[in-house]
Amino acid sequence: MKILVVDDEKLLVKGITFNLQQEGYQVTAAYNGAEALELAKKEEFDLIILDLMMPVLSGSDACMKIREFSDVPIIMLTARSEDADKIMGFACGADDYVTKPFNILELKARIRALLRRSGSGQQKETAASRLTVGGLTLDMEQRVAIREGQIIDLTAKEYDLLELLMKNPRRVYSRETLMDLVWGYAYAGDYRTVDVHVRRLREKLEHIPAQPEFIITKWGVGYYFKGESQPAI
Repeated sequence: MKILVVDDEKLLVKGITFNLQQEGYQVTAAYNGAEALELAKKEEFDLIILDLMMPVLSGSDACMKIREFSDVPIIMLTARSEDADKIMGFACGADDYVTKPFNILELKARIRALLRRSGSGQQKETAASRLTVGGLTLDMEQRVAIREGQIIDLTAKEYDLLELLMKNPRRVYSRETLMDLVWGYAYAGDYRTVDVHVRRLREKLEHIPAQPEFIITKWGVGYYFKGESQPAI
């Protein structure tokens, strides 16, 4: 699955690119509407993420020009939330609309939904509906964990945190990184929020929470998920 990410904020593009690559997407970056238009003419993308306000050629103008030759799904990004901006985004041909600042997990959910509606991601979604490691399974459609046949209900953030860790087993995440990825880069909460959610997950998932099998502490660094996750259809 190939995604084009277009925004004049290079750090934002870098963050989105990193997160999408972790999901297995091939990502191409551009920093203004003119670059986006040229890339869309040369390559076939499964989806485009396009900022509304950019130099050289605005996102709305680029979107209209892309629509002259392609029906590729487009998600419009903007720092403004006025209804007029949303109407303009849809009027120029965008399929969905996300207002900055946004939670990266919300953006990924919208990407999956849009790819599914367009048919591009249907096969991938079906194959990757579950992750299993040892006796723990994560059902990504129902957003629950399953252990020894028992469904374990999770809060929204508990699920988001567990999904991130399970999709990247053995990768150590600092508390700061987990805050950015799960709670969003604009979240002003305390890093101890991560510790609280890890503790609650251990209480729900582990036989002996004080001796965790799954979510492991890397002292002085952060947390990681132990073992290799495998997709289960």
